[in-house]
This record gives sequence, structure tokens and C-alpha cells, in this order.
Amino acid sequence: MWYLCVFYHRLLDYRKPEVESLADLFGAFGGKQSPDFPNQDRVLEWRLPEKHHPDSPFHFVNLPSEDVARNIANRSILVKGIYELWGEGSSYEELEEAVKSYPDERKLPYLVPESTFKFTVDTFGKVMSLQEQNERIAGLSYIPFKGRVNLKNPDHNFWLIETDDSATNNGLPPIVQRRIFFGREIGGADRKLLPTYQLKSRNYLGPTAMDAEMAFLMANQAHAAPGKLVYDPFVGTGSILVSAAHFGAMTMGADIDIRVVRYGRGPDCNVWSNFKQYGLPMPIGLLRADNNSPPWRPGLKEMFDAIICDPPYGVRAGGRKSGGRKLLKGVKGPYTVPDDKRADHIPSTAPYSLAECVHDLLDLAAKMLIMGGRLVFFYPVLREDDSVEDHFPEHPCFKLLATSEQILSSRYSRVLLTMVKISPYTEELALAARIKHLDFKENHAKWLEDGNLHSSVFSPAENESGDSKVSKELKPKYRGKYV
Repeated sequence: MWYLCVFYHRLLDYRKPEVESLADLFGAFGGKQSPDFPNQDRVLEWRLPEKHHPDSPFHFVNLPSEDVARNIANRSILVKGIYELWGEGSSYEELEEAVKSYPDERKLPYLVPESTFKFTVDTFGKVMSLQEQNERIAGLSYIPFKGRVNLKNPDHNFWLIETDDSATNNGLPPIVQRRIFFGREIGGADRKLLPTYQLKSRNYLGPTAMDAEMAFLMANQAHAAPGKLVYDPFVGTGSILVSAAHFGAMTMGADIDIRVVRYGRGPDCNVWSNFKQYGLPMPIGLLRADNNSPPWRPGLKEMFDAIICDPPYGVRAGGRKSGGRKLLKGVKGPYTVPDDKRADHIPSTAPYSLAECVHDLLDLAAKMLIMGGRLVFFYPVLREDDSVEDHFPEHPCFKLLATSEQILSSRYSRVLLTMVKISPYTEELALAARIKHLDFKENHAKWLEDGNLHSSVFSPAENESGDSKVSKELKPKYRGKYV
């Protein structure tokens, strides 16, 4: 059945991928993905309202049942509401005709005397006074509601949504003419999560702590849910695992800096205290571990349901791996830490390029994820590199499901990659992955291998004529942040 899906007007690239991931989680595609058909497309059918721009917050989506629609809407972060549409039109006369022609068997169960209801008037691109809202509600008298009005806890909430004609430049996606929608609310996002988990009230923070909204989006992409085990190999202050734990998942993390995972800033200000702050289950474990040399015993594999992380790519923090420069160059041999110094010893580390980091992450995920498990991570993009989409990291064990770009500056953006494991890990596939990795390094920009993204981002960009301008055009700019 077709439903009207209304998004919050922000993070435009993330909206549909989040809904499709949640649709898969809640069984919209006929249950769990079959191992016999791992490559089958699991995407929803979408269409736009008449004369709407693709960036419009209004979309129609085809979902198998009302229960699936409700689950998606209530779990989502970017869905303002999903509605059973009773009618739409470019004028209130057209809307009345459409509502009257909507099948009675669909309307009558919600118009009975025993039910309670409420009207909500909403707009996009304009402001409507309280008097105008009351006039719009009074104009719906042609619908034979027989129940009682209940503004606090109604059985059914009906929405009247009106868009503005944005032919004038008002900083919003262009709409050729006004559109009016009327429908019954199925469900909507609980945005109260965001002020509850906002970083400014977080007990323990670091320079790379993930924004709460983005962390919840990553958890949704990864299907975090009760009974699932989620791992973050670059855990830091635990922001991503906090969002996964909120949705009921068991969590586990690792970081190369033992000071972060063991001490934090004291006994009441550390990763564990972040979970305690929100009353969430504590992580199963936090390890001091190196992504370049994972601590797992030989033969251990397929234990995680999802791996979610934000790898260090050198803008706010650079990557590090075990072994100082002298050790890696062979100037100094391996050493053993004396027993009396083990408790306070901080192992030496060396720079860890992004190319090597991404390869190790894919290899770890290929071994440790269950079949159908998801790998969700951020990948940096220099915006003047027009061909960067052709050079996303690949692995024969994974299929790329979704890419969602967030523009952070005129030169730099990051893309959230969502991958699903489609093949068991074998030595043959590991060799094929190594070959892909070598091609990946050879074909990609020099800053990726050198780990020098920071200087690439913050140095002036020059086009062929020598002007300090970015050659790649930015996406359309709309009102508001992060759209």
C-alpha cells in the first residue's frame, strides 16, 4: 500500500537509506535475507508527489503493511511522519473531492462514535496563524466524524499539511504549485531522543565524539536491535555504541589508546559513565586493541551482527597503529615489557594511513561479521575529485547497499557507507581482497595513501586556471543546517 512519508528537511542523502534499512529490519522484504539469494535487491518503491523536486520532504513509499510503516516511522530519526493519505490536491476544492472519493471501507473504521480524534495542521515553506489553522479545520466539516475530540491522547491523529508555492526563492526545494495533503497518522519519529543524548550534556567527550543524530542514523543503518552484538573498533568515548545500546543491542568496543578505554578522565568520567548516564546496559567489553593487529584468536570468526565505526582519517584525528617508527623500520627489535611496568605501560605507535586502515577494517569485518551482517562506516571525500564515487573501498565478501554524503565544507565531505556481508570469508577471497586493495591504492588520490587528508582539506584548492576555487559544484543550498 502507498503511504505518504514526510521527512524532516535535513541530511537529505540519509533519508531514503534509513527508511530502506529499517524496512529490511522490520521484514518489509519478506523476512530475513536468504543466504541462497544474497544479492537480491532489497529496495523500496518510491515516487514523488506531482510537481515536487527530488529534495522535497514529501515522498510516497510502497510498504507491505501498516505495522511495518508504524515500526519504521517510530524508530526513524529523519521521518517526521508516515500517513495513510485520504486525499491531496492543489486547492481545497480538489482536496475535498479527493477525500470524498477515498473508499468508505478505508475511512469508516476511524469515524465511529467510540473513537477519539485530533486534527493537526502543518505547513512547509510558510507560516500559518492559529486563526488560519482553525479555519482550515472548520473546512473539513464534509468528513462525517462521529467520535469525540481528544487533544492529549487521541485514538487517531489526522494531519492537514499544506506546502507553499516556492517559485519565489525562499531557500527551499522548488515546488511549482501549492499542494495540500490530508491523511491519518501511522507513526512518527521521536525527536526527543536528540536533546536527551545531545553531546553538550554528555558526561565524557573527546574531539571526535559522534553527534547523537548521526550516531542514531548509523545504528539504524546497522540494524541495531535486541539480541544483536555490535562492535566498534575505534570506540573512543563510545558515542556510536551508546546509540546502539539505546536500541537494545549488546555492545563491544576497542581502541588503540589504553588511556581512553581504561581511565578516561577519572572513575566517574569515562566510557562506562556514558552508558551509566543514560541507564543503558554496559558494554560486554572494552579492549585496548589495534585494528592493524586484531587480538582475536586464530579460527574465531562470525561473532558480530554489525560493525559500526568512524575510522580515523586525519582531519580531526590521525590514525595510529602499534609499533614505533624504529620498530617498523627494523632499527629496533621487538621488546618485552617488564612485569612491574605492565600496568602503566603505554605501547609505542606509528602513523596509520587511511588506505591501510580501510583495508584492515574490511578484512576484520569479512572475518568477524555473521552472514548478512552489516558494516557501517564513514569514508572521507575531497569534493574536487569528481571520480571519487568510483573508488569507494571494495571487498568480495561485501555488497555496497547505500551511500549517504554529508558536506562538511566547500572542499571536504564524508560519505556513510553501508555494506552487507554476502559471502563467507575464505583465503581465496582474502587474496582477491588484497588485489582489490592494491588497485584501490594505485588508482586513488595521493592524500589517501599518505594519510595527508588534513593538509588536503585545509590547503587552498586550485583549478586549472590557478584560481583558488573548488572545481566541483556543491549541491543545492537550502535553509537550515546539514541539509
